[in-house]
Amino acid sequence: MSLPAAVVTGAGRRLGYELSKALLARDYQVFALYRTATDEVEELRERGASVIQTDLADHASVQQAIERIRHTTPLRVLINNASQFEENPQDPAALTELAERLYRVNAVAPMQLIEGLTETMTASSSERAPLPVVINITDIFAENPNPRYAAYCATKAALANLTLSYAKSLAPAVRVNAIMPGPIRFLPRHTDDEKQEVLDETLLAREGGFESVVKQAMALIDNDFMTGAMIPVDGGRRLA
Repeated sequence: MSLPAAVVTGAGRRLGYELSKALLARDYQVFALYRTATDEVEELRERGASVIQTDLADHASVQQAIERIRHTTPLRVLINNASQFEENPQDPAALTELAERLYRVNAVAPMQLIEGLTETMTASSSERAPLPVVINITDIFAENPNPRYAAYCATKAALANLTLSYAKSLAPAVRVNAIMPGPIRFLPRHTDDEKQEVLDETLLAREGGFESVVKQAMALIDNDFMTGAMIPVDGGRRLA
């Protein structure tokens, strides 16, 4: 019997890398999509993942990845994790260029992957296993945007809406849910003052760590009576 397969975008670092490791530990055949080669990509390859270099901003590159994956069954999991997070530039032309790329990476590419892999996921449905699931990693900013990151927030709101649309259109064969992270793990560029400002706005007053999202993703994979769910994993920051 073939191993169940899973696709993870943005697998070359941070959360995508941790999600890929967790799925490998569960004996999934993991297709790890990444843009830039990293030590983490090489480690995933050594652990048995099929690593696919993909530029999510390029339609043809995404389609090539789909063609490599679409005949693999059973395909149980698609995690649209890859994301580009950028502050709005001041220059209007630069802002337009950034917004177009962010929409491509954060919303259009996930839609292309869902459309391209739905037939394979539908064919993978089985009474003996949880229904296949798409998990979109959005952001609490999708509901409460930060104006400094307006383009980014808008693209995550688009992905959140796509989650609900596909939950309706793919039911009952494929489930579609979203996880909305908050302060999971700060980026290296964040200053101590910026970190403290965020933590002061977080009810649990600490970073959640990648494991907090990994645990929620695994729970969504296992619980096949959930679709159209938008689950915050944010330490309560959205309430502050």
